Amino acid sequence: MHDITSGKHMSILTPGKNCWQTADANRVAVAIDGENYFRAVREAILSARHSVFILGWDLHSRLKLVQDQADHKHPVKLAKLLDFVAREHHVDVFVLTWNFASIYTLERERRPSYVFNKQTHPRVHFHLDNQHPFGASHHQKVVVVDDCIAFSGGFDLSKWRWDTREHAIEDSRRQDPDGKTYPPYHDIQMLVDGDAAKVLGELARERWHHATGNDITTVQRNSHYDPWPNSLTPLMRDVSVGIARTQAEYRGQPSVQEVKQLYLDTISAAQHFIYIENQYLTAHVIQQALVASLQRENGPEIIIVMPEKTGGWLEQHTMDVLRARLVKKLQEADHASRLRIYYPKLAADTDVSLMVHAKFMVVDDCLIRVASSNLSNRSMGLDSECDLAIEAERGSEAHNAIQTIRRSLICEHLGIRIEQLRDSEAEHHSLIRAIESHQGGERTLKHLHTEVDPEIDQLVPESALIDPEQPYHPNHLVNHFVPNKDKPPTARHFLKVTLLLTTLLALVAAWRWTPLGDWLNIDEMARYIQLLHSQSMTPWLVIPVFAVAATLAVPLTLLVITAVLAFGSSLGFAYALSGALVSAVLSYWIGQWAGHGLLKRYSGNRLHRISQKLSNRGVLTVITMRIIPIAPFAVINVVAGASHIRLRDFVLGSFIGFLPGMVAIALFTDSVLRSIQEPNQNNFIWLVFWLVMIVVVIFGLRKWLLNKSRQTSNDTNGGT
Repeated sequence: MHDITSGKHMSILTPGKNCWQTADANRVAVAIDGENYFRAVREAILSARHSVFILGWDLHSRLKLVQDQADHKHPVKLAKLLDFVAREHHVDVFVLTWNFASIYTLERERRPSYVFNKQTHPRVHFHLDNQHPFGASHHQKVVVVDDCIAFSGGFDLSKWRWDTREHAIEDSRRQDPDGKTYPPYHDIQMLVDGDAAKVLGELARERWHHATGNDITTVQRNSHYDPWPNSLTPLMRDVSVGIARTQAEYRGQPSVQEVKQLYLDTISAAQHFIYIENQYLTAHVIQQALVASLQRENGPEIIIVMPEKTGGWLEQHTMDVLRARLVKKLQEADHASRLRIYYPKLAADTDVSLMVHAKFMVVDDCLIRVASSNLSNRSMGLDSECDLAIEAERGSEAHNAIQTIRRSLICEHLGIRIEQLRDSEAEHHSLIRAIESHQGGERTLKHLHTEVDPEIDQLVPESALIDPEQPYHPNHLVNHFVPNKDKPPTARHFLKVTLLLTTLLALVAAWRWTPLGDWLNIDEMARYIQLLHSQSMTPWLVIPVFAVAATLAVPLTLLVITAVLAFGSSLGFAYALSGALVSAVLSYWIGQWAGHGLLKRYSGNRLHRISQKLSNRGVLTVITMRIIPIAPFAVINVVAGASHIRLRDFVLGSFIGFLPGMVAIALFTDSVLRSIQEPNQNNFIWLVFWLVMIVVVIFGLRKWLLNKSRQTSNDTNGGT
């Protein structure tokens, strides 16, 4: 950041290259952790007089912005707060959040469009943003009030984000809107005013227009009106703020990669240290830049603070694996021991560690960056991002403020006072040695060990598939999975499997969400089957019809219920079980025909070996997939056929796996029917009895199978 020979500041921020533009801010503050940010954003929204823009990756209408027990005059929950300012202050509110992928369905609020557009004042406008290339997301986290002040950084106005800077292991206030507790959480947001806020207002309007096609008029700012929140004290004044974006090329929208370029330029310019807090570390370009820095003679120290593990099971078995591969390459380049990667541990006697969601960077105390972007490939070129950066001359007020913020964060993680860290830095002339002189306390920064199970590492493909920097394209998938020497035959096989699975999933979606679903009601299906009831060939007709319907992805549960209603519990159960087994075998053969050749060609050291391991415990695997369904019935059958699971094991596992669910459906359906036809006490008691028994048995089986699978997996891993 400084030319050592001349001592002059070397500017990094360059509009049109590594930032969209720079704009002046009269005041700048940094909100650290949810207690401070959510309180400040509530105060700002209550002060609004014209407009509020909210851009986010996620949002929750019942988010409680203030967690104290005070009797607040105005609403503390997000949707009610927005409704209040729209109704009482005549404020126009525009809320834009990502139209999320189905994988996040269980984590998101159900029907947010209904809540915000139907249960709030008409001045509140809510829209789910789906104007992205396939695989991309809207990831900007921006709040703009009257174009006078604007927040930007890593925080979404959503659940699981609120916490104090103490990050207590147990905190009864740390509950989601459904009353469930969650672990300690850390994030950072920057607040700016002046022209910088106005430019962020332009960004919000551009994003709204791109997502909805509607234009929003710019607010004429009132110089006598100030919505700055009282709870946040400005740390810098009269500074220039750089605004860097990522956006993917899409429908006439050009590709923008300012975020990536700014990372590269700041890492290259660092002289003394780079301090980073980030959720992920998987981006190839960041790896290359950090390796180059580590290989420089007398290069900067690099300190990275991350979560011990990322969010859920899926992230831990994908993004954490990619992180481990990248960290290994950094460590190989760290010949001078200038790299440290830590995670914050909150107490010595617990396994609970802090979830670091912040996207924060300080270089030489002369540049601060508060971002929405992760150090992942997708943040470099695929997801929409918005980062704020401020440069400072050494010795200036801004430089001192950046230094204070950086020290404050490190002290938060170490559980020490700023004065202690300042004295240690002066003593050791090394940020790494200063930090490590304070390790070992109740709260501390521990070295992050990123090693992963080799079996899991073998399963996870390269980051181009999991963490892409550009939109997905079918050719990319084929090129990733299919070696050049196997083309074109293997490419055709891969496309055949892809087309088959896509067709099955499309059928599942069609039965559920299109007019085809009108056919899938009990009365209609029972009527169709009753047409066969009086025929002498009924068994030979019902079973094939059932099998074909199941193979075409008609929901299996619905088919079983229909058979029981049409033929009674015993005969209906027999028809359903037979039809399901026939359908399973048909789909298995289809998968074997379409995919087995592909697995044999490509598998080599990865899928081939894993598939064979599955075949060694094929019966248990199939039983588990039946009782704990991880995908639609027809899809499981096809995938099993493409694997090494033997047909004998597949049929036996399917038979055993079908029994509990089908018996439960038959008994329960029969009990419901009797209760409706003869509503007496005995039938009602039997209905309740069978319901309780079904729940107990199914949950017991699932728990046993999960434990058995884990035990088998551990035994297998221990022997490799």
